Amino acid sequence: MNRRSFLRTATAACLSTPLVNLPVSLAADAPATTKRDQRFAISTYSFWQFRHQELRDIEECIERSAAMGFDGVEILHRQMTDESNAYLQRLKRRAFVNAIDLCGFSTHQGFLRPEPEYRTRNVEHTIRCIELCYKLGIPTMRVNTGTWGTSKNFDDLMKNRGIEPPIEGYTDEDGFKWVIDGLERCLKTAERCGVVLGLENHWGLGRTPEGVMKVVNAIDSPWLQVTMDTGNFLEDPYDRLVKLAPKTVLVQAKTYFGGGLWYELDLDYRRIAKMLKQHNYQGYVSLEFEGKENPLTGIPKSLKALQLAFNT
Repeated sequence: MNRRSFLRTATAACLSTPLVNLPVSLAADAPATTKRDQRFAISTYSFWQFRHQELRDIEECIERSAAMGFDGVEILHRQMTDESNAYLQRLKRRAFVNAIDLCGFSTHQGFLRPEPEYRTRNVEHTIRCIELCYKLGIPTMRVNTGTWGTSKNFDDLMKNRGIEPPIEGYTDEDGFKWVIDGLERCLKTAERCGVVLGLENHWGLGRTPEGVMKVVNAIDSPWLQVTMDTGNFLEDPYDRLVKLAPKTVLVQAKTYFGGGLWYELDLDYRRIAKMLKQHNYQGYVSLEFEGKENPLTGIPKSLKALQLAFNT
């Protein structure tokens, strides 16, 4: 018997085997679906907070995150002190050997200025950050509209609860055109690199859910979705968060042990978890610890609180 004849005979024998003899009983007893626990990440900002210089090192943040029980890490771009390829690959290795996903990249950009040169610089910056994500293997990147810059500083902006007037002579409608144009110019790179941009409710024209969705719906691309920040709606947070849920690809969860650095919200995370489940959210919940307590004690408390809210 030659090889071809043998294969025909063997195949026929396999096909003639009664299906009832196959070991399917275990599969039949298994439930149709299995509940999967929520996976939690942490932003490196939670350690650094722009003030704890001893906790700025991202490699150390990755190791601490793994030791505390997180599944992923979201890197804050402003926290990086090195953008060389050697450093980026070292971060990937450090995450891999600690069984940590590099699941997000938070960036800052601004499009709310009338000067085309300013907006072009921010487009170029955003594209560079997308390429950093690609080198790091990170699938989503937080983007912003930027702010008008008419506040004296961030503390002043927070005193005014994120509200500031447009630059004199311009309107929010001018700003929306600039933001939409700027982000559209980044989409080809995002698609080529496989990085989903997530527009965050993060002050500026993103201070309201209507502002975020106006930009996302106008661009109408699978490569621009939403990063939901639970702590950036200072009034009626639940009614506002639900408007973002259908397009959300990453959730940033604020906690405030020790009191808030700028403000403090009493967020019901069981309610938020239920709302996200109703919208079939399957992605990461990434902790942004913004409390005055030492991050090394406040972060573990935060993770435990989020686990209780989302997994029970």
